[in-house]
Order: sequence, then C-alpha cells, then structure tokens
Amino acid sequence: MMRNIIRGAALIALAALGACDKQLTVGNPNSPNASQALASPSDLENFLGSYYKRWHTAMYGSQSNVAAMAAVQSFETYSTLSNNCIGQRVGIPRAGNDNSIGNLCTPEQLRVYQIENEVQRVASSVLKQLNAPGYSLGGAAQDLRGKAFAQFLRGLALGTLAETYDSTAIIDETMDPADPGKLSGYKEVGAASLDALQKAIDFATASNAATGGNGFPLPTTWIPSSTSFTAAEFIKLAHSYKARYRAGIARTKVERDAVDWAAEIADAQAGITADHDNITSTTGGPGDTWRSVFDGPGSYQTQPPFIIGMGDVSGSYAAWTALPLAARGPNFHMVTPDQRLPQGTTRPEQQADFAISSCEIASTPCKRYIANRASGSDGTAQIPWGGSEYDFNRFHSWNIKGDGTARNGKLVFFTLAENNLLEAEGQIYKGNFAAAAALINKTRVGNGKLPPITALDNTTPVGPDDINCVPKVPTALTGPLKCGNMMEALKWEKRLETENTHWMAWFIDSRGWGDLPEGTPLFWATPFADLQVRNLPVYSVGGSNPTGGAPKGTYGW
Repeated sequence: MMRNIIRGAALIALAALGACDKQLTVGNPNSPNASQALASPSDLENFLGSYYKRWHTAMYGSQSNVAAMAAVQSFETYSTLSNNCIGQRVGIPRAGNDNSIGNLCTPEQLRVYQIENEVQRVASSVLKQLNAPGYSLGGAAQDLRGKAFAQFLRGLALGTLAETYDSTAIIDETMDPADPGKLSGYKEVGAASLDALQKAIDFATASNAATGGNGFPLPTTWIPSSTSFTAAEFIKLAHSYKARYRAGIARTKVERDAVDWAAEIADAQAGITADHDNITSTTGGPGDTWRSVFDGPGSYQTQPPFIIGMGDVSGSYAAWTALPLAARGPNFHMVTPDQRLPQGTTRPEQQADFAISSCEIASTPCKRYIANRASGSDGTAQIPWGGSEYDFNRFHSWNIKGDGTARNGKLVFFTLAENNLLEAEGQIYKGNFAAAAALINKTRVGNGKLPPITALDNTTPVGPDDINCVPKVPTALTGPLKCGNMMEALKWEKRLETENTHWMAWFIDSRGWGDLPEGTPLFWATPFADLQVRNLPVYSVGGSNPTGGAPKGTYGW
C-alpha cells in the first residue's frame, strides 16, 4: 500500500550511504534501521547528507520512470520500442497516460512519486529533530547548515513532484511522521517547493554568519561535484532551482505567461555562474540509465525531425512538413549553419565532419552535439515521421570515458545556458529585449555560430533572410514555415543546450510554451495506488481522456 511506502517511520530508517562515497552511486535503501539512523547527531547528519543521492536516483538511477515517455512525447528523442512504455506514447494522435488499476506502466509511473515523497518526508523528519528543544548537531552554524540542506531536499523533491504529477501530499516538519498528508494540487506543491528553497537560502545565509565550526562548505559527499559548496555556491544553486521550478510547473501557455517573471529574473541573476556538474559513474551511477541510453546510435533513440528540422536551410524541412504525416519518410536529411549539428551538404560530408569515434578519447569533448550516424547503423522507423539520419551524442565522451578517471567523471547536470535562458525568457516577458538578446546570443553566437539577434523586439524575424533563418517554425501541421522571432530563437537555444541534461527537459518547456502536439498528456496522474488508499477516484490523463490533454499548439501540431 502506498501509505505504508511513504510512512515516515520506515523511511527515516533507510540505511545511510557510506561517508567515503564521493560520487553518485546509490546503495540499497531497503534495510530499515531507524535506531541506527537517529542514534546520534552525527548519524543523523550523515543520514541527511546521503539524501541528495536518493533524490537523484529517482530520476537518474533507473530506466523505470516516465523520462522516456516524456522524451518521445516532446520530440526530444524517438523510438517505437515497447520498453518503459515508450511505444505506447510515441504515436500521433497521442495516447493518454493510462493510470488504470494494474496498468502496464505502473512501475514507471510510480517510481518518482514514491521516492520523492520519501525524500521530502525524510527531510521533514530530520528538520523536526533539529527543531527539538536542546537538540544540536554540534553548534549553531552546523545546525543551520543541516536545516538548509534539509529544506533544499524538500524543495528539490516537491519541485520534481510538481513538474511531473497532478497532485501529492506536502509534508513538513510540523506533521506527525505517520501522517500521510492530504493531496494538494501541483500549483500548491510548486509553491511549497519555492518556499522550501527560499528557506534553504535563508538558513545557509544564517549559517555562514553564525559563529563556530562545521558550517559551510558542505561535506563533499553531500552533493558530489567539482564545486566546493560554500554557502555562496549553495545559495546560487538553490536560486537556479527556484528559477527552473517556477517556470517548469506551468502546464499551459496561459500558465507560463502568468509566471512571476520579475522573481524569475531575480533568481536567475542570483543563480549559478558556471555549469553545475555531478561526479558520477558511467558504469554504475545514476547517470548510467537514460543519459547513456539516449547516446546514439541505438534502438532507443534517434532525433525526430519535428524540432531539429527547424535549423534546416536546404528546403528539406519545408518539403517534409508540407507532406501529410503518414507520407513523411524515415531518413530525413538536413543542412544547417548551426555548428552544434554536423556540417556539410551531403550525408558523407556530415559523417566526415563529425564521427563519434573522435570523442572516445578520455576527456575529449564531442565536437558537435548531434551526429549523422554511420549509414550502416540506420534502423527501420516503424512510424515514418520519426526517423532521421541524426543521433544525440553530446555526452558521448563522458559515456565512454567519463572524465578520464576510471570512467568516472563530471556530468553536466544544470547548464549555465539554462539559467541564462530562464532569465532571457523573463526579460522578453518584461519587454527588456536588449537584455534578452544578449543572453540568447551567448549560446546562439558562442556555440551555434549563428548570426546574433540585433532587432530588439519579439516580432522581427531573427534570420538574415527567409532561406538562411534559424529557426524556421511551422504554422500548421502541413503548413508553410516562417522565420522565428526572438522567442523562437530562445526556444531553439534552450532545446539544444538542455537536451538530455535534466529531468524531462524538452517536455516541461514545450508544454509551458504550448508546443506539444494536440492531446499530449500534460502530466501524470497521482498513481492509482495512492488514490485507492485515500478512497479517491482513479483517473487517467490526456489522449482521448477529457482531463489534461494539450490543445493544438504553437506550430499547429
């Protein structure tokens, strides 16, 4: 029963990971021992410090979650395999997210809900203990650091739940550990996430000002990273997560339009100033799941033309989009000036420009984010519109060699580009077009080598002309293309710079921008097991269901 799964007494007892573990590898959490976890302040602190890894493993420690469904629903990747419910979600018209009792996707749809509820409950139980009269980890600075990290974990867990599910309980330190909590809607859960992250910032600030030792920086095992998490660096990361979640919980364009963009700009400006990485194992750590599987070529993935085709300047995308959906061929070829994609006009030229073997040398980054795969590696697309010559390979070097040390290394996990583009989106909404253009141009020009945006408005096409414009965007399912404006240029940058970097990256943005195909489920229902325990109706989302399907979107899909 779900209530038993998430009860605090069992969850607070999960075995802490070893203090010597300096990378994101996760041990077996299924041996309850509450007395050991709470035996002493040092045990409690070590236990708390292990739970970032637990939050992380919900999304990145298994293929059994909803990530692949979201990826095919938003064109971040394409596959017709039945594994992990990909094949059930890839088709157009879109199928719903089935939440019926005993449905075949139950494990995938339950995993993140179950583990993130565990994380927020454990963090709240630790906070409750830290607030007990006379209890201390060893001093004011250390106590405040513990409270900051516990609230950070609550913020991460609640933010992930708000992005993904319709509703969940909001657990805090004032509640009895056995209280399952009442279900709250995703907007309330998202607000609770932002509140917890702000509390984390406030506690970290207070810890840094407090006297005594054992405050910041965090122990290196708490967030394994090449960054030393001083209070200042920890606060930056919390601000960036606030920016990600504030924008990401929006389910429709109307909701995205209504985001507090002034607060979004402020959080992004206070956020990370370099890529945030996690030190993880490519053979056994949390990154060795979808992050590795989506490294092409492979049967799980190819790049469907819907999004990457917007960078084409050869006319192929225009011809492809003019065809009825069923008539679109499986071997889409494009030509683009964007340097993150292979260069050349023919397939052999593009293959010669970038072979993925070139980044199979330790610590050698891949020259392009996307490769034109070797011709003999083409699969047979069971749905013609999903196939192309292109595979995502940006992190192939990490996947093969890690960071040059025993296949372990730095895994980009929150890009500075994402943080900058969250601010840029806010600047567009606020009418600060010069500020937005400068932020977009950092990657548009710096990484893509595309012409800079110079027209300081959101109406002027960003291309030098209609032929060489990147991006070109559809106006209908089989309609003509038009050169994109500043916002479309931002979307192009956001997609290329965040692909396969974090949880449901394209899905979360595409639904908020109103870009998903009609009928695409906008979220996953609260898992049926929890609804049953609470004696609430079980429901599914999207597709032919009246609840939670995307309207016809920006591009007429």
